[in-house]
Amino acid sequence: MCGIVGVMANEPVNQMLFDSLTVLQHRGQDAAGIMTCDRGRFYLRKSNGMVRDVFRTRHMKRLVGEMGIGHVRYPTAGSSSEAESQPFYVNSPYGIALAHNGNLTNSEKLSEELFRTDLRHINTNSDSEVLLNIFAHELGKQGMTLSAQDIFAAVSRVYQRCEGGYAAVAMISGYGLLGFRDPNAIRPIVFGRRLTPQGIEYMIASESVALDAAGFDLVRDLAPGEAIFIDQHGQLHSQVCTPQARLSPCIFEHVYLARPDSIMDGINIYHARMQMGQKLAEKIQRIKPDHDIDVVIPIPDTSRTSALELAQHLGVTYREGFIKNRYIGRTFIMPGQTLRKKSVRQKLNAIGMEFKGKNVLLVDDSIVRGTTCNEIIMMARDAGAKKVYFASAAPAVRYPNVYGIDMPAAKELIAHGRTEDEVGELIGADWLIYQDLQDLVDACQELNPAIQDFDCSVFDGRYVTGGIDHAYLNRLESQRNDLAKQDAGDNAAIELHNDPDQE
Repeated sequence: MCGIVGVMANEPVNQMLFDSLTVLQHRGQDAAGIMTCDRGRFYLRKSNGMVRDVFRTRHMKRLVGEMGIGHVRYPTAGSSSEAESQPFYVNSPYGIALAHNGNLTNSEKLSEELFRTDLRHINTNSDSEVLLNIFAHELGKQGMTLSAQDIFAAVSRVYQRCEGGYAAVAMISGYGLLGFRDPNAIRPIVFGRRLTPQGIEYMIASESVALDAAGFDLVRDLAPGEAIFIDQHGQLHSQVCTPQARLSPCIFEHVYLARPDSIMDGINIYHARMQMGQKLAEKIQRIKPDHDIDVVIPIPDTSRTSALELAQHLGVTYREGFIKNRYIGRTFIMPGQTLRKKSVRQKLNAIGMEFKGKNVLLVDDSIVRGTTCNEIIMMARDAGAKKVYFASAAPAVRYPNVYGIDMPAAKELIAHGRTEDEVGELIGADWLIYQDLQDLVDACQELNPAIQDFDCSVFDGRYVTGGIDHAYLNRLESQRNDLAKQDAGDNAAIELHNDPDQE
């Protein structure tokens, strides 16, 4: 996953982009970048690191202009090379910059086409650069000048060529700001506006929380296969650019990825997670009505909402039993089991009095590798828990994600090929309970009945775009397993800096 934002305003946009990326930091902690446009010229600052570390005052002063895009990244295919930080830029045609969230499942085929047919050069392993060059090539077919319809025609041909889940923002020098979403609407993207004395300003972003932070009102999500274009006169144009549009958003966004204060595809994330807790409580009452749970404790932060609702519906005490160090990143995206295990102990510390002599139900949003769960259960026992039960607000994660979330190789998923009892034994729980998939779907669908289908591929192995076979998954595994990531990090090339004042 990544976070993207684009702004067309009547004033300098550098601070708005910085603030928006800061609230989207949860979507990527590997690299950050901002590109602005002023009088037809692009200005770029990007580097590895958190938003607060990448941008200094001297960088912000150079990011001039009233139009810009930004990106926060974490890698989905192993490389953390600085060259793969975004936005990307091509000078032909017109001058185009693009930031992208998601994954093109046919990027290898497209790279070959770009080289042999389109005569375009790809300089990194990033499929975002592939998407940019595909769009640039298709836009170049429209001639010397562009209308909104010309841009939409180019996007429609992008949809014909690019498979997978993706959302993107792009700037076209001399023309305006573009946002578009894949035909299945797998990855999220919204837009909003605000009225100023100088006129209407627009923002496009991965989540509505970015709009809130900058004072924009949410208009709506982009529809499946829709593109919106804000021209240099501030006029908004929109069009669904494919007849194959179908709303199938990623349900894992609602479980874990999105901030709880976001609204995504008409679903309030906080409310959805409350629903998940209610349904999990109903399942516990159904299959274990005589449970002996003394206390419900969430594993911070994303499981708190579900855990509190679960406790209330069970009539059991809710307690905060772990204190989180907020300066440690997410563990499921860290390379290597040793580093993940060490990170768990650095991230969380148990409050002994909440565990001692009690039967504890720990609640997490999901279980991926199981490494974190195992360490946390050991911490609970070390703190004096009599029994340790474990509940997941999501179903068992059994399959890799191919649409832009760095779920590991299938063999590294603890639930892959295992029963619930086997997973419980491996993580050291006295009892393990997963959310049922239908309950998870219902928890979200009840808040927006218009969504008839979700991408639930990490749970059921059904990839909504089709075209995902064993050969593709094997290639993906070779890119995403821990050893491949370690090798990619060790062998990352020294890249040219985009800023002479980089360090």
